[in-house]
Amino acid sequence: MKIAWRCYEKQIPYLGICFGMQLALVAMARNACGLEDANSEEIDPKTPHPIISLQKLQKTITFKGGTMRSGSYTAILKKGSLVSKIYGNATRVSERHRRRWEVNPQYIPILEEAGIIFSGCSEGDRLVEFIEISPERHPFFVGTQAHPEFKSRPNRPHPLYKAFVEASLSRKQQRHKSK
Repeated sequence: MKIAWRCYEKQIPYLGICFGMQLALVAMARNACGLEDANSEEIDPKTPHPIISLQKLQKTITFKGGTMRSGSYTAILKKGSLVSKIYGNATRVSERHRRRWEVNPQYIPILEEAGIIFSGCSEGDRLVEFIEISPERHPFFVGTQAHPEFKSRPNRPHPLYKAFVEASLSRKQQRHKSK
């Protein structure tokens, strides 16, 4: 969480993948929304502000075993969002997942007030798939519940990785010029 918040404060490019996206939201909830004890229920089951919680269907299962949400799922992207642009102005993408913890929808409005854009959701707006902070407020702050490494290749990097590396190189060049 500290890394995500530091990247936010210092305008350092950030790409949060799965748990990294979840921790970025917890960091924003704690620091930008004033929810001091916000957390993921995976880390603190008794948190008063469960920003990340089990999927509803998972709460009644006592033996989790192979009940994780795995495989390829479609996300509907917000038109004009950075994530949509990264995917070539796509409005729908299919990415692979491996998870059971989700963004708690009760906290979406307060996180939006703090500047988080929920730029991609599963079909029917059920589950958050992508988050971002607008490029006007941060050079590159993106998170995804998906695992882009499953679709990335050395000669064909995943668009999220490519955009993250480009943003990081741009920041390095800007810092080098200012010295």
